[in-house]
Amino acid sequence: MPTKILIVDDEQDMLALLRRSLEPELDCEVETAASGESALKKFSGNHFDIVLADIKMPGMNGLELLELIRRDKKDQTVIMMTAFGHIDMAVKAMKSGAYDFITKPFEHDTLVVRLEKALERTRLVNENIRLTSECLDAEPFKNLVGRSPAMQRIYESIRTVARTDLTVLITGESGTGKDGTARAIHALSKRKMQPYVAVNCPTIPENILESELFGYKKGAFTHATSNKAGLFQEAKRGTIFLDEIGDISPAIQAKLLRVIQEKEFKPLGDTKSVQVDVRIIASTNQDLADKIARREFREDLYYRLNVLPIELPPLRERREDIPLIASHLLAQHCAKLDQTLKQPSPQLLDFLMAHTWPGNVRELENCLI
Repeated sequence: MPTKILIVDDEQDMLALLRRSLEPELDCEVETAASGESALKKFSGNHFDIVLADIKMPGMNGLELLELIRRDKKDQTVIMMTAFGHIDMAVKAMKSGAYDFITKPFEHDTLVVRLEKALERTRLVNENIRLTSECLDAEPFKNLVGRSPAMQRIYESIRTVARTDLTVLITGESGTGKDGTARAIHALSKRKMQPYVAVNCPTIPENILESELFGYKKGAFTHATSNKAGLFQEAKRGTIFLDEIGDISPAIQAKLLRVIQEKEFKPLGDTKSVQVDVRIIASTNQDLADKIARREFREDLYYRLNVLPIELPPLRERREDIPLIASHLLAQHCAKLDQTLKQPSPQLLDFLMAHTWPGNVRELENCLI
């Protein structure tokens, strides 16, 4: 689709000059309107990459036109033209949603540069809207966002491991999307219609975690007044996700190793083993090899877990995904708050792209909200 620009000005000579000079310079189609009312008629049913409108016009002025355009199309790129003495009106226009303003008289080269920047903004907004829509609708990767080569490799790894029933170990820094990766594996697996149980291991006290995972029999300890099924039993025929498994105690490591090897475990206080059919996905942001060297993690358990490893890249290694992720997060929060869809400005994107994001996507989300 060719680039289209709508220019609105009550001076016919100005319209003719801009059309004649901009069409070859920007390789675009220029349509003109001599009034705000005429511009609205042209705008109805047509798409324009940029609207370049004068502020001072008889009848409907540029500010009124901007308000009506923005009411129907919040993301429309609009640049206002104003005489030097009306800068205050241009500032008001910016606050009302205009992308930029330029003062008359202007140099042709200056106008072209400003229009090129505006066209880049329009292309970025349109691409982000399209990709965000795809990501919001895509199953089962709705919790993962990115089109970089690094993320394409992750998607392929997820599809590959999902076809198996083997244990998966997901590694990566905090905030890189380990839970979303585990959910995607489950959603693509043959167990997708069965339970998905996520356990954040560090948040559960060590003396409670064992009973939560494996359950207990009545009388196993002081307050065990009845039998309780553990999370492994709740995940029967489904998937259990053990988040940050590097923090579990040696005692639980031993029981977990038995579950993987024998497909069975003993609830606390029970003498009989319980058979379990469940797929295990584990994650960690720690160096398990280092913990093994310090005898803080069982080597045999590590090799049982690390059958199909997936290592998630930090955000700083896939910066090209930041605009898409930012748009995706803004769309999610706008939907939750029942607000009009917002897109990050070019200035905001420049800032986001320059940051190193040690907290990865989670830090980016906190920054945006």
